[in-house]
Amino acid sequence: MPDQIERYKYPAVLTIAGSDSGGGAGIQADLKTFSALGCFGTSAITAITVQNTLGVTGIHGVPPAIVQQQVQVVLDDIKPTAVKIGMVHSVELVQAIVAALQPYPDLPVVLDPVMVATSGDKLIHDQTIEVLKQKLFPMAEVVTPNIDEAAILAQMPISSLDDMKIAARKILQTGCQSVLLKGGHLEGPRLYDVFVQQDGQEHIFESDNIVTRNTHGTGCTLSSAIAAYRAQGQPLLQAIREAKLYVHQAILQGKDVKTGAGHGPLNHFFEPLKLQKHELE
Repeated sequence: MPDQIERYKYPAVLTIAGSDSGGGAGIQADLKTFSALGCFGTSAITAITVQNTLGVTGIHGVPPAIVQQQVQVVLDDIKPTAVKIGMVHSVELVQAIVAALQPYPDLPVVLDPVMVATSGDKLIHDQTIEVLKQKLFPMAEVVTPNIDEAAILAQMPISSLDDMKIAARKILQTGCQSVLLKGGHLEGPRLYDVFVQQDGQEHIFESDNIVTRNTHGTGCTLSSAIAAYRAQGQPLLQAIREAKLYVHQAILQGKDVKTGAGHGPLNHFFEPLKLQKHELE
């Protein structure tokens, strides 16, 4: 039998999310992001959506038991060092994911509470939201809602930076370790994201607003980028900073490209990295 020659491992990330047939969001955006940032992407598909740049016209859920098994076999064998969770559309699915993740309490979980698509289509059952907050949010290192999602979660209108801060604090009461509330849906030349932690720390991220229709999958991409940087061992705050820079450039580099007749995708591969190799421990 030949000597064992494996000396390295790839930084692996698991995405638990829905599939986007248009290729701009969901599992497709997640795997593109992982690859562009030098990570090995794995996936557990929660739903198959019928969508393109114009919107979502159908959703077919994957049986929760199959989703749970997808998560379990990846965690048991490939052992990703970070997890991103996206579209979770039913109570049974929340319960299945919680059961699969419970044996791994130290695994960083980035939870993007996907509720509304860029096109305005609703992607989650109403009764699922409370269960999501009660069961899955406490397992998350960071929850990354946009303005529309935060308004639903905090049960309040959000029209200013001050509103964002209040809403983020309310969402923090669900028991998640931190909240990154994304302000991209507010109008103005500057964009603000609010990051709050259970220890009381608060950070405001500021960036230029890029005028473009190509913003489909922005939230998926940001949460996946955070997970990728966490898988590489970066502290959470630094992972968020790096992820925001990546997404900003991905939007900027794809702002003038036409893909379909609606909201086009980001340019995930504007400057891709080689797949990284880390020494085995």
